[in-house]
Amino acid sequence: MTNEYSNTDLATRLDHLRRVVIKECHYLIYTAEGLKQVDPQFRWLDAVEQNADLTERLDAFVSRFCRLQVTLGDKLLPIYLSMQLEPIGTVLDNLNRAEKLGLIASVADWIEARSLRNNLVHEYTEDVEQLRQSILSALELVPMLETVTQKLCLESRKLP
Repeated sequence: MTNEYSNTDLATRLDHLRRVVIKECHYLIYTAEGLKQVDPQFRWLDAVEQNADLTERLDAFVSRFCRLQVTLGDKLLPIYLSMQLEPIGTVLDNLNRAEKLGLIASVADWIEARSLRNNLVHEYTEDVEQLRQSILSALELVPMLETVTQKLCLESRKLP
């Protein structure tokens, strides 16, 4: 990453991504709270065909859940590590480094969120109960994504 960008370019990109993740996190929380208020157990999924409005809101939640993970883990984190003169490696290497730096509490939680992301995006499930459990699990991980957003933004502001 340091070969691709100068420090000024990295700082500019970091600043941009910091603003983006703050917005993405806000929108994710807003959508998650709205869905939970409608029906915390997502029983409406049993008749999903009759709930087009809720289905669109669910699609917005899934999109925002996925987008925030990608922006944090695949974009912001590598730039932050690069600016800290840390080695940039695979996603797993970067997550392990982030855990050691206290930016994420648990690599396992992040991997769970990533697995849910892949399941929700790439697997159009016909098993309503599996979908419901995946959504409920994703909702439980929103606070983790919010915490990572806050920590990465706070720590990245300390960089020169």
